[in-house]
Amino acid sequence: MISKRSLVRRTTAVAAAGAAALVLAACGGNGNSSAGHDGHTATSPSASGPAALGQHNAADVAFAKGMIPHHRQAVEMAGLAPSRAESAEVKKLAEDIKKAQDPEIKTMSGWLASWGEEAPAEGAMDHSKHGGGGGMMSAGEMDKLKNSSGKAFDTAFMEMMIKHHEGAVEMAEAEQADGAYAPAKQMAGAIITSQTAEITQMNKLLGRN
Repeated sequence: MISKRSLVRRTTAVAAAGAAALVLAACGGNGNSSAGHDGHTATSPSASGPAALGQHNAADVAFAKGMIPHHRQAVEMAGLAPSRAESAEVKKLAEDIKKAQDPEIKTMSGWLASWGEEAPAEGAMDHSKHGGGGGMMSAGEMDKLKNSSGKAFDTAFMEMMIKHHEGAVEMAEAEQADGAYAPAKQMAGAIITSQTAEITQMNKLLGRN
């Protein structure tokens, strides 16, 4: 009799405890669902998903979105050199700029796609908007370059490209300081190194110290 009662009590206690646990779980789930979910969506997936590919942040997105049109304009400027430049050094420099920056545009566009971000549209460059900012040339400056040739082109090209490169170096330095995505920071480092060297080279060709 005692053992039967004891067993009944135990079963009842276990059942009650189980029910209580279910109620608590339900309450906890309902009460914390938004906080818990938000916490998890903000941390877990970004830690487990993107972390596998390399975590990125807003600075990385800004870097790619800003550098793509910047590179496109440099490639556009470099494309003018074969038919307009007089100096062999300027033609070679323009060729090197194209070779370096075309693949980087493709790489950065790929990053943006993998992050669920849209790359700046091809040909959607607003020269007037970017003129004077980040070293971008205005529409007027681009027209001046297109309408020049020989030594005048060489001088204009190098003066503009120095300004353009300085803007790119600033953007790359900001990425190195604030970015989180290792490949983007690595590209920023390569941009700083190569474009600083090209700035030095162009200053020498222009007869500057």
